[in-house]
Amino acid sequence: MGNLLAAAISAEAAGSEETLSYWQQLFSSDGFHAPTIADFFPPAILWEGTIFEFNRIMLVRVIAAIALIAVFWVVASRAKVVPSRGQATIEFILDFVRGQIVEPVMGEKGKRFLPFLTTLFISIVFFNITGVVPFLNIAGTSLIGLPLFMALWVYVLYLSVGIKKHGLGGYLKANLFPPGVPKPIYFLLTPIEALQVFILRPATLALRLAANMISGHLLLVLCFAATQYFFFAATGALKAAGVISFAAGFAFVLFEIFVALLQAYVFTMLSSVYLNMALEDEH
Repeated sequence: MGNLLAAAISAEAAGSEETLSYWQQLFSSDGFHAPTIADFFPPAILWEGTIFEFNRIMLVRVIAAIALIAVFWVVASRAKVVPSRGQATIEFILDFVRGQIVEPVMGEKGKRFLPFLTTLFISIVFFNITGVVPFLNIAGTSLIGLPLFMALWVYVLYLSVGIKKHGLGGYLKANLFPPGVPKPIYFLLTPIEALQVFILRPATLALRLAANMISGHLLLVLCFAATQYFFFAATGALKAAGVISFAAGFAFVLFEIFVALLQAYVFTMLSSVYLNMALEDEH
């Protein structure tokens, strides 16, 4: 397996024809193939080698975005006073973001940010849930680019609203020089606060989301690859182990759905906290 993985890396560097040959060799053999980080760097579908390179993960993201727009367009176009099940589900999600995330954290200040935070929450749910959708089987957020873009979106927003309210000097003073602290402590505290405000907040938002989606994908692939091996390649009593690995895979599918929803909640909750902190006079 190690030799095949090394061959994969060389093949991708050499060109698409050798890459295709590698994947054919890998999947035509009879052994067990553990998941690797190569799953997150699939060969290009279009425009290979350019900044517009389009691969399988990009395709999954496009499908998720189209599905998101289609669902809300259909529900909005058929909205009624007495809601259908679909409309009731969408209204429940909107009420959840408003009542369980924005209002408890930001209060009245949160009304202006409710559309943004709701869009953020629902988008992350759709991009996360593709990890358990048949034939897609990978989360759109499992590659750092999309989580990083969302984190930078939040980062630019909380910096801009904070500076707009307090002015640049006032914002820096409120965040980097907490009141009630002895002045000599600022030599230690201010660099830590600067690191937190300008680097750690967006970095941890992006890394937390991507890391959870990566680990979830690897677990699912491991379980179902083992199931395939036990059922179709193993001999004797080992075939029975396929039942265990399949059950574990099914359990992890349910757990991955939970994680997809939880990570959307955590990302949106922290975003609302950062926005609220940017608007506060003192923290």
